[in-house]
Amino acid sequence: MSDKEAQRPGIVRAARSGKVTNAEGALALGISVRQFRRLKVADKRLGVEGLIHGNRGRPSARRLKEADRNRIVELINGRYAGLNDCHLTEKLRELEKLEISRETVRQIRLAEHIAPVRRRRAPPHRSRRLRQAREGAMVLIDASQHLWLEERGPLWNLLGALDDATGKILVLHFRQHEDLHGYTKLLRRLTTHGLPCALYGDRLSVFVRNDDHWSLEEQLAGEQTPTQFGLMLAELAIGYITAHSPQAKGRIERLWETLQDRLVAELRLRGIDTIEEAEAYLPEFIRDYNQRFARTSREPAVAWRVAPRPIEPILSCRYDRVVAKDNTVTLPGRWIQLPPRGSGRSWQGCRVEARELIDGRLLVFHRDTLIAEQPWPQPTPFTLVQRNASPKRRAQLGIDLPESSRIDDRLAVRVRTRPRKTGIGQFTKIRRPKPNHPWKQNSTLNAPEKSIGARGT
Repeated sequence: MSDKEAQRPGIVRAARSGKVTNAEGALALGISVRQFRRLKVADKRLGVEGLIHGNRGRPSARRLKEADRNRIVELINGRYAGLNDCHLTEKLRELEKLEISRETVRQIRLAEHIAPVRRRRAPPHRSRRLRQAREGAMVLIDASQHLWLEERGPLWNLLGALDDATGKILVLHFRQHEDLHGYTKLLRRLTTHGLPCALYGDRLSVFVRNDDHWSLEEQLAGEQTPTQFGLMLAELAIGYITAHSPQAKGRIERLWETLQDRLVAELRLRGIDTIEEAEAYLPEFIRDYNQRFARTSREPAVAWRVAPRPIEPILSCRYDRVVAKDNTVTLPGRWIQLPPRGSGRSWQGCRVEARELIDGRLLVFHRDTLIAEQPWPQPTPFTLVQRNASPKRRAQLGIDLPESSRIDDRLAVRVRTRPRKTGIGQFTKIRRPKPNHPWKQNSTLNAPEKSIGARGT
């Protein structure tokens, strides 16, 4: 007898003794008065057994036939072994013409003690992360690719920075690609508010190293060299926290949902049809958004730090180089001529650091002293990329050198101070003798004699 049926005997017998009416008893059991009268008759004729449902203990008329069940068990253990429940159900319907549900297949598999292909794990426990107490303690950064201009323009990425404590939008920036140049420009605009304690983002290759390559120096140091963006953060003393799931950075994910609705509508209402106009409108949109949706932090004090000045040399890609014999420093697709040292001495063999800024300038430092500077010589806009990786290495890291970062071949040609000697290899610097050289002739003639003499002895 079920819990529902266990309530029936007491109320039915109370009605038979006249303590309650049929209407009150039917209301208590949630049935009609006519059904309640049937229960009174059944209780009087059969007792408590008359109050139990008549189909209890009987097999269902819609049950699966025993022959079909045995056939399914054979297919699970034979032809369709290793298929999951959903896939197996599809095959039974399409090929075996057995109209059966996935749950029935699962119940048959459990009854036969057949282990599933993949064990289902309960979802991990997640708890809401408390907002930071002070403004500037942590800033969330991310990008969203969307039709921000709807049918009036192509897909663009909107890069953004959001304060975790207050929910304020700090920076928004349109960028065609989610690349190093865009996030460096985002960081440059973020420094107008100050330096945060930490940034919170995903595992994009711009931020962190996701490859398994370890150089000998990295193995000796016990850690991989950070990315160019990571070196910028390290010099600014800004930590970086990686999110391992979209839910971990849910606050900025919800921001994109809001902007894809509200910002798109504002751009349409204002008749903005170009990215340049949309970029110019973003400061006004940020002010309006923060007035409406920003909240007050738990602590009035702020965690922003004053950014060093000048900030441009820090927000750059840096490369360690050795000065060539002609006092030049070379990057892939670019080179710079160094001026003479004091008393006209040469820089040959000195280790220097070349820094490529976001505006295309190239600075060369020797022991933290600026010794040379070169502006961007091309009329096209400059794009900051990582240059120190080889073409194969850039392909592994997903880095491409755009046309805007390549200097014309005529500007990249280096003037050699002395001609290269003939007969010297280009890379090995080894003089290779000609085929008719006496050394090669003597070695060829003497080789058989040495072999014969060795055999004779």
